[in-house]
Amino acid sequence: MAAGYLDILRARHAARLLTGTLVGRLPNGTAHIAIVLFTRAEGGSYTLAGALAAAYGLATAVGQPLLGRAVDLYGQPRVQFPAAVVSALGMSLLAFTGLSSLPLAYLAVIVAGVATPPLEGGLRALWPSVLKGEGQVHRAYAMDAVAQEIMFTVGPLLVTVLVSLWSPAAALLVINAIGVLGALSVVLSEPSRTWRSAPREAHWLGALRSPGLLALLGTFFFVGLALGSITVAGVAYADDHGRESVYGWLMAALGLGALIGGLAYGARQWAGVPERRLRYIVGLLALGYLPLTLTPSVPVMTALAALAGVFLAPAIACSFIVVDRHAPRGTVTEAFSWLVTTFGVGAAAGTAVAGPAVELGSTAWSFAVAGAGGVAALAVLLSTGRVLAAPSRTPAVVTGSENDRNGAVEPGFSSGHKA
Repeated sequence: MAAGYLDILRARHAARLLTGTLVGRLPNGTAHIAIVLFTRAEGGSYTLAGALAAAYGLATAVGQPLLGRAVDLYGQPRVQFPAAVVSALGMSLLAFTGLSSLPLAYLAVIVAGVATPPLEGGLRALWPSVLKGEGQVHRAYAMDAVAQEIMFTVGPLLVTVLVSLWSPAAALLVINAIGVLGALSVVLSEPSRTWRSAPREAHWLGALRSPGLLALLGTFFFVGLALGSITVAGVAYADDHGRESVYGWLMAALGLGALIGGLAYGARQWAGVPERRLRYIVGLLALGYLPLTLTPSVPVMTALAALAGVFLAPAIACSFIVVDRHAPRGTVTEAFSWLVTTFGVGAAAGTAVAGPAVELGSTAWSFAVAGAGGVAALAVLLSTGRVLAAPSRTPAVVTGSENDRNGAVEPGFSSGHKA
């Protein structure tokens, strides 16, 4: 298992691009907790903290596909780094002005969110030009999904350390300064500087004119909804058991399960088309969410949370391959950015639905939202099988990638099947 990942990291530029992207995305991955801690330290209510964090999240959802399209049109350095600087300036404005003017505070988080650079989509657009062969690219997608789980675990810990050592305002400034350095590392690399998107057909819908991509986005809206609802349901479960630490155990178990699942998924080469494989993975993901409604004892619930997380990273990694197959030519960064946006909007919807589910019903009802989200995601995949079976173009990782000026990469897996 480890040998395959080491081969990827030993490839020229690969470690730098992965590390730079993760570091560059640190502000986005920690913004919600940083904003909440800062708002509370400034004397703001939890309601205000949640509203500011929600404003940031919605602004990010708007900005990601727009900036992704700009990257496809103008290249990575001309978009990614300036966006990172503007986003950092927005958060710096919040840190320096505080809550003395609420309109200014909202403006600051909205600017920071809209300008969040689409580094995640940009990295996936670069992999085919850095790695050799379809198998390595697909393994890199899995490694990417696993690395995200690590970032979303380490990032909040880093914020809390900075808050304890200095202040919430300092945490905002330091995290965003680190993010700018990460983006700078990426855009100064040779693959980022030389990458050019393939010629694209002028169309106002951009990547969204692909029916297959729309089906995938609908699927991952509900996957995001399931995951978002679990974050609220986990708090309710911890309250029921009178220990705040229980929430940490549940979230850690969920992340550990995703980490194990992602590593296992990327360790082997998969035959067959990824659309069919994604249906099986999402089906197992939905099946893993359903037992959470039982809300058993803490040890059993922790084990169930780990099981529920196992198929999350594989589902995300497989979705990257499907995006690449269905994104219209010249829209690959935008398409990946739409996936990020849809997943985030779904997670926000999940948190919004799970709260009333707890108040009107019980903790089990809030976990039922996660199960329903998983089932709905599978239903979308099953009902759109026909459009997903017809990719809009030959995938970039199979033929001459739009990310690779040097021509084609190795087609297919060793089994002879294309995925």
